[in-house]
Amino acid sequence: MGRRQHQPTTPPPAPPRKDGEGRRKYRRMTEQTLYFEDYQLNHVRVTNGRTITETDFVVHAGHTGDFFPHHMDAEFMKRSAFGQRIAHGTMVFAIGVGLTATLINPVAFSYGYDKLRFIRPVFIGDTIHTRVTIAAREADPRRPTQGRVIERCEVINQKDEVVLAADHILLVDRRDGAAQIA
Repeated sequence: MGRRQHQPTTPPPAPPRKDGEGRRKYRRMTEQTLYFEDYQLNHVRVTNGRTITETDFVVHAGHTGDFFPHHMDAEFMKRSAFGQRIAHGTMVFAIGVGLTATLINPVAFSYGYDKLRFIRPVFIGDTIHTRVTIAAREADPRRPTQGRVIERCEVINQKDEVVLAADHILLVDRRDGAAQIA
């Protein structure tokens, strides 16, 4: 059985534009085949924004069992250096990564994340978006028909401050299926 060949589709979507009132325009989810060779270093895409709510805190605590007072007890946190509840780092990660799920590449698969850091706190009412930059392309020593693409993911708040950073590692099929120098 041969490998399924995908034909490239449209070029990567442009960063979100602002309408006359300054709001980000929303993009639809699209499928685009990008082979290892198609990824360009330093290419950037930016997601739409999403405002963090108290419901997000409650639902995430219920899903994870993380009911630490830092996230759930407003009175406890009034006495802290933050002055208010802070978002679960894992929730910010999950939402930030979820915001990137607008481009589906059928020849790329997530291998995991490295260098995850919670840089600044996120509060109820903050609006976050994610900036994804192609940071590296490298050969995969165990998979000659694929390469690794490193996406630097930065979750950014409404003040343009990076609140979370991580490197997303993708395994991506090579166009011809043969091992080549990255």
